[in-house]
Amino acid sequence: QMRLVESGGGRVQAGGSLRLSCAASVRPLSNYAWGWFRQAPGQELEFVAGIGWTGRRTRYGDIVGGRFTISADNAKNTAYLQMNTLKPEDTAVYYCAATGVIRERAGVRPTDYEYWGQGTQVTVSS
Repeated sequence: QMRLVESGGGRVQAGGSLRLSCAASVRPLSNYAWGWFRQAPGQELEFVAGIGWTGRRTRYGDIVGGRFTISADNAKNTAYLQMNTLKPEDTAVYYCAATGVIRERAGVRPTDYEYWGQGTQVTVSS
């Protein structure tokens, strides 16, 4: 019954921007904590960004380099990932994740999350 639906992926030139969205089909008893991960071909899943259930505490993987911003609108059960100054190295399938466990600071491990989207492809060309 619970489903995360991702959108916003696509193909852009280096230096461009994309905004990914992730909408949950079920409202939690409390707010979700959210995470974004990505997986490039031949690579393992890596942490991109996370935001705690209050929507105030965020954390980012080293790969982000200050270019990405995670946000959440818990009234809409939706999380976002704004990606700017995209690089070819950012090419990957991006997955959103959510957990109903109350966390002030989002986890960085895939096992910290119970719900996952199916992924959206982001391709950055030179």
